[in-house]
Amino acid sequence: MALSADLLRGYTDTIILRQLSHADSYGYRISKQVSLISQGGLEMKEATLYTAFRRLETAGLIRSYWGDETTGARRRYYAITEAGLEKLNQDCAAWEETKIMMDRLLKEDVE
Repeated sequence: MALSADLLRGYTDTIILRQLSHADSYGYRISKQVSLISQGGLEMKEATLYTAFRRLETAGLIRSYWGDETTGARRRYYAITEAGLEKLNQDCAAWEETKIMMDRLLKEDVE
């Protein structure tokens, strides 16, 4: 089941930061990894991804650099910063609180 773009819009940065918390990466790889992990439920469009990269870099949450590709085109890699790790931890904690609240609102009967 594909998730609503509206539902995920607020979590794009967090999803990217999470992927970069594992290792430095580039746009196409992150896009494919997100699709794989979500079992095709989330497809990050190129425009969305690169807009988020610019926003995250401007905020100091990630940094970018050019890779040394021996075959094919040079790739721009992205790495999470200490500030990015802090933001990721905050976002994950907020997500856990949100899940609890949404479970209460959507699953529990109110008398």
